[in-house]
Amino acid sequence: MEVPNTNSFLVEEDNLDIKRVVGRYLRFWPWFVFTVVFALSTAYIYLKYAPRIYETTAKIKVLDEGDGLELPTAAFIFKRSNINLENEIEILNSYIISERVVRQLNLSTRFYEEGRIQTSPVWELPFAYTALTSMDSIKGNLAYKIEIENAALEITDLNTEATISFPDLQTANVAHSLPFDLRYEPLADMPLEKLEGKTYLVYLTSVKQATLNLKKQLLVESVGEQSDLLQITIKAENTERSEHILNTLIDVFNSDGIADRQLVSKRTIDFIDERFVYLAEELDSIEVNRQDFKQDNNLTDLVADAQIDLELRTQSEGEVFRIDNQLVLARLLQTSLNEVSETDLLPANIGLENGGINTLITDYNLAVINRDKLTKSGGENNPMAKVAALQVEDLKANINQSIKAYIRQLEASQNQLNTRNNKYTSRVEQLPEKEKLLRAIERQQKIKESLYLLLLQKREEAAINLAITEPSIKVVEYALTGLLPISPKSSIVYAGALLGGLLIPFGVMYLMFMLDTKVHTREDIESVTAQIPVLVELPEIKKGTHAIFSDPNATSVLAESFRILAANADYMLPKAEGSGSQVIFCTSAIKGEGKTFTSLNLSLALSSLNKKVLLIGADMRNPQIHGYIGASKKDLGLSSYLNDTDTDWKALLKQGFENHPCHSILLSGPIPPNPAHLLTNGRFEQMLAQAKTMFDYIIVDTAPTILVTDTFLISKYADLILFLTKANYTEKKLLDFSKALQASGKLKNMAYVINSVGAGKSYSYGYGYNYGYNYGYGSTA
Repeated sequence: MEVPNTNSFLVEEDNLDIKRVVGRYLRFWPWFVFTVVFALSTAYIYLKYAPRIYETTAKIKVLDEGDGLELPTAAFIFKRSNINLENEIEILNSYIISERVVRQLNLSTRFYEEGRIQTSPVWELPFAYTALTSMDSIKGNLAYKIEIENAALEITDLNTEATISFPDLQTANVAHSLPFDLRYEPLADMPLEKLEGKTYLVYLTSVKQATLNLKKQLLVESVGEQSDLLQITIKAENTERSEHILNTLIDVFNSDGIADRQLVSKRTIDFIDERFVYLAEELDSIEVNRQDFKQDNNLTDLVADAQIDLELRTQSEGEVFRIDNQLVLARLLQTSLNEVSETDLLPANIGLENGGINTLITDYNLAVINRDKLTKSGGENNPMAKVAALQVEDLKANINQSIKAYIRQLEASQNQLNTRNNKYTSRVEQLPEKEKLLRAIERQQKIKESLYLLLLQKREEAAINLAITEPSIKVVEYALTGLLPISPKSSIVYAGALLGGLLIPFGVMYLMFMLDTKVHTREDIESVTAQIPVLVELPEIKKGTHAIFSDPNATSVLAESFRILAANADYMLPKAEGSGSQVIFCTSAIKGEGKTFTSLNLSLALSSLNKKVLLIGADMRNPQIHGYIGASKKDLGLSSYLNDTDTDWKALLKQGFENHPCHSILLSGPIPPNPAHLLTNGRFEQMLAQAKTMFDYIIVDTAPTILVTDTFLISKYADLILFLTKANYTEKKLLDFSKALQASGKLKNMAYVINSVGAGKSYSYGYGYNYGYNYGYGSTA
């Protein structure tokens, strides 16, 4: 006969049961409450004493060096800047810029004020602090504690624990062997009275370490994808320190950009200054050469000197021409004098400039005329005529001598004038070469002077550019700190604490459930094998409560659960022909899973329905039924019957419960040495055949299947086999063993019973719901 699957009425839809899952965790609600309260309390304490972190931001715009000087380009038309913001971000966050900030603000020295619970950073001490040691020479970290008590000062080196005391704070100038000096200067906001009991900490580190720390704190990013603005952010406790850092960073970055732009001007000025030295030397050398050239050539002014030389040459040439004329006239006159006859007259006033000769010629001509007159009148032999003739001859000789002397004079003058004229001519002929040389010298001088003036002009331009260099950035917003801290945020902390208070126990429980290998509910069994039905989940019976279905009219959870088991088992039993009774075996994989407890209470539940029930203790290796009815383990029972053919099993039956007159028990009897042999000798089958005629139901408590083979030897006599599992006890892997038994046919018509499921706990809906609280039943035995 086909056995129906009871999953259709015992199991809900195969969907995620949210109520069951939630109930599984709500079983541990006190832990959730405890962890939530603890987490919220911890969050409150944390918020009260945690350091407040503030965010300080500044915004700048990097200016293009060519802004306003160039014609609009495509970048301008499409509103794109020529500035590479990524490069500017790297420069802003570079080690060089950060190091300058560290050195300007002395960030390698940090000050803290020590409180009772927490230590807070301060921007500066209420003292005049002076560093005596270069921060570059510091190796590692130095720490000092400054305590003020009774107007006295005590400084402790936290690394060496060495202490220096100064009894008078008013006059003490603290230096000694310390790397810094402290000097108290009374301030209006920090009088000596307020310093009483104060403790300050001073931490010194190297510039490199401070710079690296600053680089980690700084966050530089563009405001938006289409924006040319950069936002600089720093998060720290001390807002004053943060604002000083950002403002100084902006100034250093701006100065660095200006210095880059001034670099060309400075280099130009330096180059011109260096060139001026050489130009001055070259100009001096050219001036000296020009002076020496003029001195060597007797030049004052080339044009004037040339004019004078030309005039002198012209004058000299005129003198030479005159002398030449006189010389020609004198020679003509001499020729005429030598060729003339006695009666010829000499030419007078022909242009000779010698007055003596002109006078002699005049006298000569008069003498010739007088002679001719005397000769004509008195004859040649006239004494007067002869005297006159002698006079003519004398005059002619005088004229001849005078002309010769005059010619010699003119020739001498001519030689002198030719020499002087050649000199003047040579000087005039040398003028172009001197002019060329002088012009070359003057040209070099003018070139050097022009270059000097040009460089002087460029130097002034570079000096002007250096003085009026435009800034490299525009400060959109100087360092500004928000009024509220960004950390810790109470809403987030409390929400996190609440979430953590819920998730921690949830996570622990989830992990426990994940690592749990025990069977707890029917879902655990059905997830392994859905072919074998689960008839019932029996509740856990706590100590001190009634664990036996002794009262047939009981309405307890125990009673109702076994009534459900009896009903479901009856449904699973095959319909017997005639009036034969049904045989139900109760077994398990291992001991301790409650098969004896289930066998006894199932038999009592069936008996409460006025059915004749026989309970047989077939676990002869570890009998347990006798303990429920107060009998002895040595009382005669099944082992006695199977071992002795003369023993009547009916005589061994016991009535263990007064309120169940239809209930009979056959104990296991004394433990035999060979239980398996006894079960297969045929007497057990005979007994069942006889019992079927006397009882409506026969419940057999058998041995665990994984330990011994006793149950397999007699399983063929069972109409229904209840395989017991125990919640929080049975391993899930044992279900595979029972599944294999059913699949191999060793155990037929098998169904699961889950024992000791926690009532109302996480692994079920709760027996208050399943077994009667909603129907008015009580919980009494």
